[in-house]
Amino acid sequence: MAGGQTFWDHLDVLRGVLLRIAAVVGVLAVGAFCVMPWMFDHVVLAPCRGDFPFYRLLDLIGEVSPLPGELSAQAFELHPVSLELASQFFIHMSASCWVAAVVGFPIIIYLLWTFISPALYEHEKRGIRRAFLFGNVMFYLGVGVGYFAVFPLALRFLATYSLSPGIESMVSLDSYMDNFFTLILVMGVVFELPLLAWLLGKMGFLTRGFFRKYRRHAIVILLIAAGLITPTGDPFTLFAVFIPIYALWEFSATLVPSEEA
Repeated sequence: MAGGQTFWDHLDVLRGVLLRIAAVVGVLAVGAFCVMPWMFDHVVLAPCRGDFPFYRLLDLIGEVSPLPGELSAQAFELHPVSLELASQFFIHMSASCWVAAVVGFPIIIYLLWTFISPALYEHEKRGIRRAFLFGNVMFYLGVGVGYFAVFPLALRFLATYSLSPGIESMVSLDSYMDNFFTLILVMGVVFELPLLAWLLGKMGFLTRGFFRKYRRHAIVILLIAAGLITPTGDPFTLFAVFIPIYALWEFSATLVPSEEA
C-alpha cells in the first residue's frame, strides 16, 4: 500500500471523504429547502408558462416558417396537480436533494479527487485537473441545454398531445418532477461524452480513426437516442435534440489523437 497504509487505512480515508460529501450535500440541501418555494415559481415551473424563453424562440421561428401544430405559436399554460396528500412535502425534500447534488457537483468530484490523487504521478494530476475543469463546464452546459431546450420540447409536446377529445389531460406533480430531473441530468451526463473520449484517447484506447469509421453508425444511434430523449413525432423536435448531441460526437473526435500521433 502507498505510504505504508493498509487497506483498512485507505477505507477509513474513504469513509471520511464520503462523510464530507454527505455533509456538503446536506448543507446545500438545507439551503435549497429554504429557497425551494421561490425556485419552484421562477425556475422549476417556468417551462409551464408560455413566456419561457425557448417557447418565445419557437414562436419567432413559427412566424418565419410554419411549425407542427403542437409547437406552433400558441398560448401554453400547464398547472401540475398534486394527487397525493404528502406529494408536495416529499417533492420539496427530494427536489432540495437534487438541487444540492447538481450545485455541489464540482465539490463532490473534488472531494473524491482528494482521495484518488495521492496514488497518481504529478503529470497524471495535471491531466486530471484539466479534465476536472472541462468536465464541470460540460456538465453544466448539458444541464443548461436540458433545462432550456430538451425538457421544454418534451413537455410542450407531451402536455398538448391528445389521443382522444374525450380524454382530459392532467399532469401530476410527481410525473412532472420525474421527467424534469431525469431529462436535465441525462443531458448533463450526455455532455460528458467529450471528456470520456479525451480520457480514452489519453489511455490509448481511442483514436480519431474510430470516429471516421463509425460516423454513419453513430448518426443512426444518436438519432435513436434523440428520439428516446424527446419522444415526439415531428422532425423539428428530433433534430433540435440530435444536432447538439451529434456536435458533441464531432467535438469528441478533435480531442483524441490521430493514428499517426
